[in-house]
Amino acid sequence: MWLFAGFALAFAIKVPLFPFHTWLPDAHVEAPTAGSVILAGVLLKMGVYGFLRFGLPFFPAAATDPAVVNVMMGLGLIGILYAAWVAAVQPDAKKLIAYTSVAHLGFVVLGVFGLTTQGIEGGILQMVNHGISTGALFLLVGMLYERRHSRLIADFGGIAKVMPFFAFSLVVVALSSVGLPGTNGFVGEFLILLGTFRTHPWIAAAATTGVIFAACYMLPMVQRVLFNRLEREENRSLRDVNRRERLILAPLLALILLIGVWPGPFLNRTRASVDALIEHVEARTAIVQPEAAAVEAGGGE
Repeated sequence: MWLFAGFALAFAIKVPLFPFHTWLPDAHVEAPTAGSVILAGVLLKMGVYGFLRFGLPFFPAAATDPAVVNVMMGLGLIGILYAAWVAAVQPDAKKLIAYTSVAHLGFVVLGVFGLTTQGIEGGILQMVNHGISTGALFLLVGMLYERRHSRLIADFGGIAKVMPFFAFSLVVVALSSVGLPGTNGFVGEFLILLGTFRTHPWIAAAATTGVIFAACYMLPMVQRVLFNRLEREENRSLRDVNRRERLILAPLLALILLIGVWPGPFLNRTRASVDALIEHVEARTAIVQPEAAAVEAGGGE
């Protein structure tokens, strides 16, 4: 149990899982656009990878202990709700997106520790989805920053009139982040909640409200940036995304829609590994728990 706790602490910081998440918003705000994209798209996934590759296989009895599962899923749930509430009041668009990472990875932790095939498959797919959607959001905010040298939501408004392709991209990516059916975010979150409901229905029900809160912080940001009145003169001369930027965004938009309507090929790639992981954990738990009970009984005598 103590060894698992040591590994879990390291992985929880990397995820980042509440309450070890405080480094992430500052890191995103201070990092250049490329750094934020790499952090969101690749590096944050190392924490969940650690749980799947080391935490569960090395310490199956500890990782499946009801107290440990309840703690991990409780922290994931708190991360979903807390990050959504904090994101809703952020004036900086980049910091708002950073807090969405905490919420999305809270969903992933729920899927992993639900210990069901659907939950873990959904968690793995949601890691891919998060890298696509959140990486695209950071790219879009970076494109705005290059033009206006500001990330404050209040500095924009009505720019859909002068940046139509940018507006289209931001709406699609934001809806993906919220989890709209037909986008990649919906598939991952739905599988996570479905798998979690099989073992922890009350936690799954509470986590479902996180989808509603996601709309409460993401859609007002989109409205304030794109669809309010175009009042600031400096926003009237903004140029739309150029050819290089469109080439960067096009594959991400295509993946958002492709995974949303045809997730089968992506899920099929992970199913065998997920089934093998669950079988290994269940088999090792069945062996380790009687041995531990026998050791404790012998020590008591």
